[in-house]
Amino acid sequence: MRLITALASILIILGALNWGLYGLFKIDLIANYFGGFKNPIGRALYVLIGVAGVYSLLYIIFN
Repeated sequence: MRLITALASILIILGALNWGLYGLFKIDLIANYFGGFKNPIGRALYVLIGVAGVYSLLYIIFN
């Protein structure tokens, strides 16, 4: 369970950095490096970041 929580934390940090850079400089790291929604890998990464956020929210609520 610690591994899943650590991976979720890493993905959340990646997502937060991505949103911060996009808000400040209009730079989307995931789109630049993984193709964004045009590429299945980029799309999967966006989904994984969202799932990590939901997992962390549930982890905080129920632990």
